Amino acid sequence: MDDIELITNLFFKKIINSLQNGNKVELRGFGTLSKKINKEKYVRNPKTNEKIYKPQNYKIHFKIGRILHQRINPN
Repeated sequence: MDDIELITNLFFKKIINSLQNGNKVELRGFGTLSKKINKEKYVRNPKTNEKIYKPQNYKIHFKIGRILHQRINPN
């Protein structure tokens, strides 16, 4: 494994561990990652029209940073 791959893997492991512990991860100028709850609900299978129960789970929310937003939208 080369150095860049090792550093990248360590970087992502740290982000995942922080999110699993309920912490936000802020990358200055780029954005913030946080864990949000998807509430339990019933969903419909579009093929069979069957109602399926979907339990509560988590999703990753990304909020773009101001500097990145300004670079993407220069106006």
